[in-house]
Amino acid sequence: MAEHVGTHRILRALVEGRPQWLMARGDEAFLLPEGPYGANLLLGRRIGVVEELRLLAPAAPTKIIGIGRNYVAHAAEHGVEVPKEPLLFLKPPSSVLDPGGTIVAPALSERVEYEGELAVVIGRRCKDVTEAEAWACVLGLTCGIDVTARDIQRADPQWTRGKGFDTFCPLGPWIAAGLSEAQAAALRLETRVNGELRQQASTAEMVFPPARLIAYITQVMTLEPGDVILTGTPEGVGRLVAGDSIELEIEGIGVLRNTVE
Repeated sequence: MAEHVGTHRILRALVEGRPQWLMARGDEAFLLPEGPYGANLLLGRRIGVVEELRLLAPAAPTKIIGIGRNYVAHAAEHGVEVPKEPLLFLKPPSSVLDPGGTIVAPALSERVEYEGELAVVIGRRCKDVTEAEAWACVLGLTCGIDVTARDIQRADPQWTRGKGFDTFCPLGPWIAAGLSEAQAAALRLETRVNGELRQQASTAEMVFPPARLIAYITQVMTLEPGDVILTGTPEGVGRLVAGDSIELEIEGIGVLRNTVE
């Protein structure tokens, strides 16, 4: 899947033992000494080649907001109706997992499943924004996997426990910044487990697009820079077991790869 013209990649990686923000220019990565959230992204010294870096999750959120049943076909595969308004749930920051990291299936669950999703990373503090204002609050887009202990989710009246285990929110490999709202609404998404295609969809199939989600969420809570919205998963979710490898590829962003133990 090709990158869109006009986008740039914002990375987070270990540099000399410390987490650092970087920007990629071609295959090379440069420090962002003032971080990714300012009006001007000032480049510092060259660090090296992107492929050789130890990448970290490209967000350090105060909160992760998940969206349930945001694709009609996914709601249908679970035998439930599409909600009339966005269905929100929270995942804790402790669930974030780096690209290449290992998803740990907890002993409490007998059925852990993947949900490949477009993730929106917020770039500035926002509250009570309109849908027309919402895209200006976005830093960029990344890949996110909403790992779910499905048996626990179904057993509990709310979803915190089933969605909230450590390692249950892989993010990465980087943030694609500069995509327009229209481009974000027509990205191809594919999830593969052990090389087998399991999910294939377009973000055009979302019931509630990202700008609508941001406007809706900010009527309830303030979004801070680095917060993440998982915009929902298409049909084709399924089980993960120890030894599996999972890839989520989103057009214009990249490929997020993780393993399971």
